[in-house]
Amino acid sequence: MQKLIECVPNFSEGRDMALIKQITDMIEACDGVKLLDVDPGATTNRTVVTFVGEPEAVVESAFQAVKKAQELIDMRQHKGDHPRFGATDVCPLVPVSGISMEETAEYARRLGERIGNELGIPIYLYENAATSDVRRNLANSREGEYEALKDRISSAEWKPDFGPTEFSESVARSGATAVGARDFLIAVNFNLNTTSTRRANAIAFDVREKGRPKREGNPITGKPILDENGEPVMIPGTLKGTKAIGWFIEEYGIAQVSMNITNLSQTPLHVAFDEVCDKAAARGVRVTGMEIVGLVPKSAIIDAGEHYLRKQRRSLGVTEADKVKIAIRSLGLSDLKPWDPNEKIIEYVLAADEKKASLVDMTCRGFADETASESPAPGGGSISAYLGSLGAALAAMVANLSSHKAGWDERWEEFSDWAVKGQEIKDELLFLVDEDTNSFNRVMDAFGLPKGTDEEKAARTAAIQNATRYATEVPFRTMERAFDSFEVIKAMAEQGNPNSASDAGVGALCARSAVMGAYLNVKINAAGLKDREFADDLLTRGAEIERKSIEREAEILAIVNGKI
Repeated sequence: MQKLIECVPNFSEGRDMALIKQITDMIEACDGVKLLDVDPGATTNRTVVTFVGEPEAVVESAFQAVKKAQELIDMRQHKGDHPRFGATDVCPLVPVSGISMEETAEYARRLGERIGNELGIPIYLYENAATSDVRRNLANSREGEYEALKDRISSAEWKPDFGPTEFSESVARSGATAVGARDFLIAVNFNLNTTSTRRANAIAFDVREKGRPKREGNPITGKPILDENGEPVMIPGTLKGTKAIGWFIEEYGIAQVSMNITNLSQTPLHVAFDEVCDKAAARGVRVTGMEIVGLVPKSAIIDAGEHYLRKQRRSLGVTEADKVKIAIRSLGLSDLKPWDPNEKIIEYVLAADEKKASLVDMTCRGFADETASESPAPGGGSISAYLGSLGAALAAMVANLSSHKAGWDERWEEFSDWAVKGQEIKDELLFLVDEDTNSFNRVMDAFGLPKGTDEEKAARTAAIQNATRYATEVPFRTMERAFDSFEVIKAMAEQGNPNSASDAGVGALCARSAVMGAYLNVKINAAGLKDREFADDLLTRGAEIERKSIEREAEILAIVNGKI
């Protein structure tokens, strides 16, 4: 698996787009990284940049970006609403795939040491790269912000991990930078129908894990109660793994609760939204929507979509795209400006460059025309998989229609479960549409290998056999998954909305045709296999699936005809 890490540097400039572009140009100039997102904020005067790539390339890109920010941003002139202490305020590395947190933390330490030594910027390591527990929390290292930096870097307690310990002219300009390794963090802002920063802060203190100080008498103006160590006694907030403050955003003319969700397993995005809504309502304030700063994992949006479907007692067996739309509307992500999932969901952004032309992305006419062309692919295997996907899709449709049929409200979850199963089968069969054609192309590529020497002939023969074996396995998988759909189709024929009985019947016809068509491809490809034990086993199992499919179709059609 390829090693990938994400870097999310925050630069203390959010108004001068030409300056920001000079910084991001340094990132894009490095090979092996992809710039995913640039999210400037005028009121905070801060830009959050997200890029991803292989570790060495990401570390080099981050260094060059920090170097350019040091050249362009003078912290002596900086004003903004977000806590900050440096031109590059924070520079966290996040493991994405193929790499552990421990490895990522080591890359962060290497990056911090290089920035400190070569650029002369005070470096504080935080989160999983921290050198002590007290420095894990960014707020501790950044306490007092830029204005307190002069005294802190020369103190024994807050001496930087790398870089200078004197407040020189260069340090006065650059400030300090926090470099760390952390889990995926979601930065969100909850939009409020008020301009009151005090009310926004009160809501933030209600929910953030740290909570608020416990006071004598008046909970706002009373004297803080201290523990035996002289530290304030805190009343914890309701959301684990969150940090939050309230502020006023001049460009929008509203107050917001600004939150970092540092642990999505403890506090999913939708849980945070609902809790902030509840706490705001208790104070006479309404949450009108949410801003997500930077990118978000797809799972957070899908989980939110499913959460709000459940609250509406609606079927979860809808497409991924529909779940994303529900999440966008329910969370109010387009409250302040349009929110495009293709630009904001990390998996969609990463997939955009890798996406290649596929059969399932064609129009119906385009797919039919491509099938009818002189090209041998797509052929019967891809068509069989597509027929199967349509059968499963019809079953899911009947389940979804049944889930909100008038008078059947108490059965919504039963039909939702069937719809989810139908959608899963449909999605795998759609994958097999293209995979069948891919497997055919692999066979053709194998036949095109050189055969001038004995070694080349042996390699060619082995490649042909391997490709042919795979080209036999793919339609067999189509048979299995199409057969699986009969369970959902039969349930919908028996229990689903009777007005859709004919749709279930057509689904059965599609599923049976998919099984029989795929079996033809299994047989023709198995004939070319030298491993007869494997081939004969697949043929025997395939014949049994075909026999059972014909039986299932007859059973379902009898049920359907009995209803219509």
